[in-house]
This record gives sequence, structure tokens and C-alpha cells, in this order.
Amino acid sequence: MVMSNYTVESTKVETSDGAKLHSRLFKPMEEGEITDNLVVVLVHPFSILGGCQAFLKGIAAGLAGKGYKTVTFDMRGAGKSTGRPSLTGFAEIKDVIAVCKWVCENLSSDRILLVGSSAGAPIAGSAVDEIKEVVGYVSIGYPFGMFASILFGRHHKGILKSPKPKLFVMGTRDGFTSVKQLQNKLSSAAGRVETHLIEGASHFQMEGAEFDNQMVLNDGLQSQLMSESGL
Repeated sequence: MVMSNYTVESTKVETSDGAKLHSRLFKPMEEGEITDNLVVVLVHPFSILGGCQAFLKGIAAGLAGKGYKTVTFDMRGAGKSTGRPSLTGFAEIKDVIAVCKWVCENLSSDRILLVGSSAGAPIAGSAVDEIKEVVGYVSIGYPFGMFASILFGRHHKGILKSPKPKLFVMGTRDGFTSVKQLQNKLSSAAGRVETHLIEGASHFQMEGAEFDNQMVLNDGLQSQLMSESGL
């Protein structure tokens, strides 16, 4: 599929336990426009609540338009992917690892920026140190709050102890995590940690299309991209 300044290709990626993941590669229209071999992999919100890669199309298109190859995919049991989703997101770590492996093998990349949205953030966070090619991590609305921690609490340690640079983007009216809860969690985090708070935004607003452009133009995300690109 050819859009105004990027193209989209679909493929299937198989996980180590046999799930087949429907994936899309967003590429800048001209090879000369590609910034470098850094690839952005986006991990979508909670499959059980209807999350799928379509939620991330706007961000992927925006990043491709800025010169970055970007990959989205449906985790197991979501969209056109096979398999069954898990309640706590631990099976889905295999999905993230499989897609990143595919990126390295098929896109000639040894550098990946991993971005997780909502429940995709803890899943991606648990995969960060399992993939040596991941050079940085971005969370959009990480559910650190008490009730969300019942499902995703065991993921927290993975990203907090990782020495890799990380950026946490969150709305100040996020219903799952308060600003204070975010700050308390990140106070013990290893490595370089940055936060970017979006005033007045709720958790589900951050997943909406109206915030896609704001995510792509986000100063923190651009800083992370430029840092990991060596620019």
C-alpha cells in the first residue's frame, strides 16, 4: 500500500511457540529519506480489551513520514494473529521478541527503539533486556497504578532494572496511574530515565487518534530517537 510519503507492507511473523502474528512495516517512500538503520517497533494496548495494531497506525505513519522504518503487529489472539491472548501479558513477551528478531533478520537493523502503549508498555518493558538490539524504550501510559498492578505488577521489575535509556509519556489525568505513582516507581529505576507529562490528558485519550501527531512530535520521543540514532 502506497500513502503520501510512506509505504505499508504486510507480513506474518512466527513466534517460538507457533503463533503467527500479522505485522505491518511502515517505510519512508524513498530509501534516501530513511534516517538510519534504527527501527521503531510499536506494541499495542491490551488485547483482551480490544487492543490491536490499528491503534498505533497514526504514530507509525507519522514516524515513517519522518524517515524511520516502523513496525506494528497484532499480538497473539488480536486482529488477524493466531493464538490466544494471556491475561497478564507474559505470553506476549514472546511476540515482541519474535517481531524484533524478524526486524533484525529482514531489515538489516541491529538497533531497535521499543515503544509500548498502555498494557503494551509493561509487555514491551519485560522484553527490553531479552533483545540485545533494543537500544531504548518508550512507554505511553504505563499502567503502574494499584489496580492495574494486579495484572501487570510482575512486569515492573523488568523495565525498572534495565540499564537501557527509557522515556515515560503520560497524561496528568491518567485513570490508572497518578503522576505521584509514576514518580515513585521511577525513583528506583536504573539508567537514564525521562518523563514527559501531557497536561489534562486521560489514559484513553492518549490512545486516541487526536494524540497521534502529538506523540510523533513529542520533544521527549524526538530526543530519544535522535539519541539512539546518534544524531
